[in-house]
Amino acid sequence: MKTYSTDHLRNIALLGNSGSGKTTLAEAMLFNGGVIERRGSVEARNTVSDYKPIEQENRNSVFSTVLYAEYNDKKVNILDTPGLDDFSGGVISSMYAADTVMLVINVQNGVEVGTEIQFRHADKFHKPLIIVVNGLDHEKANFEKTVEMLHERFGSDVTLAQFPVNEGLGFNTIIDVVSMKMLRYGKEGGKAEVLDIPAEHQPKAEELHAALTEKVAESDEELMELFFANDKLTEEEISRGIREGLLKRGIFPVFCVSAKGNVGVDRLLQFITAAAPSPSDMPAVKNSKGNEVKCDASGAASVFVFKTTIEEHIGEINYFRVMSGKINENLDVVNTSNGTRERLSQIFICAGKNRTRVPEIHAGDVGGFVKLKNTKTNHTLNTVGNDWVYNNMQFPAPKYRTAIKPVNESDEEKLGEALSRMHQEDPTIIVEYSKELKQIIIHGQGEYHLNILKWHLDSIFKIETQYIAPKIPYRETITKTAQADYRHKKQSGGAGQFGEVHMIIEPFEEGSEAKSMMKIAGKEIKLANRDKEEIDLPWGGKLIYMNCIVGGSIDARFMPAILKGIMEKMEVGPLTGSYARDIRVYVYDGKMHPVDSNEISFRLAGRNAFSTAFKNAGPKILEPVYDVEIMVPSDRMGDVISDLQGRRGMVLGMTSDKGFEVIKARVPLAEMNKYSTALSSLTGGRAMYTMKFAEYAQVPGEVQDAVIKAYEAEEEEE
Repeated sequence: MKTYSTDHLRNIALLGNSGSGKTTLAEAMLFNGGVIERRGSVEARNTVSDYKPIEQENRNSVFSTVLYAEYNDKKVNILDTPGLDDFSGGVISSMYAADTVMLVINVQNGVEVGTEIQFRHADKFHKPLIIVVNGLDHEKANFEKTVEMLHERFGSDVTLAQFPVNEGLGFNTIIDVVSMKMLRYGKEGGKAEVLDIPAEHQPKAEELHAALTEKVAESDEELMELFFANDKLTEEEISRGIREGLLKRGIFPVFCVSAKGNVGVDRLLQFITAAAPSPSDMPAVKNSKGNEVKCDASGAASVFVFKTTIEEHIGEINYFRVMSGKINENLDVVNTSNGTRERLSQIFICAGKNRTRVPEIHAGDVGGFVKLKNTKTNHTLNTVGNDWVYNNMQFPAPKYRTAIKPVNESDEEKLGEALSRMHQEDPTIIVEYSKELKQIIIHGQGEYHLNILKWHLDSIFKIETQYIAPKIPYRETITKTAQADYRHKKQSGGAGQFGEVHMIIEPFEEGSEAKSMMKIAGKEIKLANRDKEEIDLPWGGKLIYMNCIVGGSIDARFMPAILKGIMEKMEVGPLTGSYARDIRVYVYDGKMHPVDSNEISFRLAGRNAFSTAFKNAGPKILEPVYDVEIMVPSDRMGDVISDLQGRRGMVLGMTSDKGFEVIKARVPLAEMNKYSTALSSLTGGRAMYTMKFAEYAQVPGEVQDAVIKAYEAEEEEE
């Protein structure tokens, strides 16, 4: 395969709602680009893109796939992404490798919620956007309605580059308002017959051509002057103006295709190669030192790994984009993300699972490495002397969690290895080994997302597993002041153990001052606050440890031991065994023995005194509460709000955003179990949500009683 220079490369990410036809369109692009001799189909489970067993079984994309086509002496790298929001990790990683987004719309459904989300991804990354209306050969195709929705949701920058002549069954003809020609396709699609526009379509074509020309002229002052001087622009000038408009995100050209019938795909490839920006047209990327790295083949070789997959019989494949310079086989590089050295012994150009070995590729191109030792997703590879990295990809926060355990305890180690591999392939799968909850918690983007993970564990890794309800990471605290003392005394021949500790505990609030006088059981206790230790607890909140000892009743060398005993009980609260937080402890008196006192004596005395005081201080359970933001169609808003209220949620506000309502609420984590499934059921799959930790808040009394009973029952069972 030939090596392509940077200006002969185009990097396209295919985005769109599930069912919009991205994979079928990718297949047609590969066919037209000469990469495959026969087009597969999703139904026949033989597309180049969906080659993994789970994708073939479910007939939808789960992972992003790296593909390419060669057309008009240019190489078009294509990143086919999953349409379901559960697999948004593949969309995010593809955006780092692509220069242009091609947003695919199913003409039957128009702009769907998933379309909105994908559009926002493109907007966030400030990527040029081409809109492709697909499925125009369907009997329910409605191009005008789709265009109306596009204008309504995405604004006036949506500009028609084409319109269909005969949408619906038998669709085979398009008017192209860039070239001002009619394109007619044969029964098998493929290459169009280029014809003059018939008289009956001429007025509409001229009107749209004028609108396109005016929009294009706005993107470039020189083109604006030419437009005013000549009242028109040439096709070459329009293509140049579209490229400028795409780069500024000032124009979103709309194309018409039937991916299944291979109608309009050749013209789409022509447009991409002629008008879509090359990697060198795009703004330079900044490295970790704040310096710009230009996409230039004459620069120092530099690579960013945006995706890792594990293939049977091969092992890890690292997919990368050359950010600068050129790389060749046997090049020695430094992985500046971890400081190790690598040799690039084999470089591949990839089309799904098909790989073509190449000796060299240039800046802006996308390829794959095999047999690298210490390189993973988000890693930077540089030639010696360049010690900077590229910023890591930022993936969306998890929205769904469950606990997992192997059916056979002997598979625990294998399960850990399998989960690690799945995280490498999909960084949005987060694995948490919770010492606190004594569970393996896996976090993902939705229930379907984690069901797909389980399929891999059961079917590919052959580890029988089960999902169980995840425990909630409750916290415990106190609501009032309490005093306790404890004497630890042990005598068993020889040196004994003796330690006595008197303490007072009270709730701690940020900004509050320690007290110098306490009234306990009608008796006033004076506190000489000598030393203060403020401990930021690893699980959140604080412990304030006050040394109020006077007169040497407890030697200073035993104070750390008392604190150690207190911390042991902070890790196991008396109500549910959860971590405790936000407590101020005053150790104000005690007793020692000149021979028998030692550290273990005071650790045990401190622990037991604290435990007694805690139980008498009005202990309360705190629960994690999350900020939840839901984007929902207006007609389902009432149902969603009612459901939130049933989950003890508090609605904080509502706003409108381009045809959707955005509900902001605060909901306890305990009530968010399987929320993605419930929301999908309530809205017919038309709503999306995000959630982010907000705070710990006290649980209502009846909920606390239920939580304590459940914990006690579990303890008895164990």
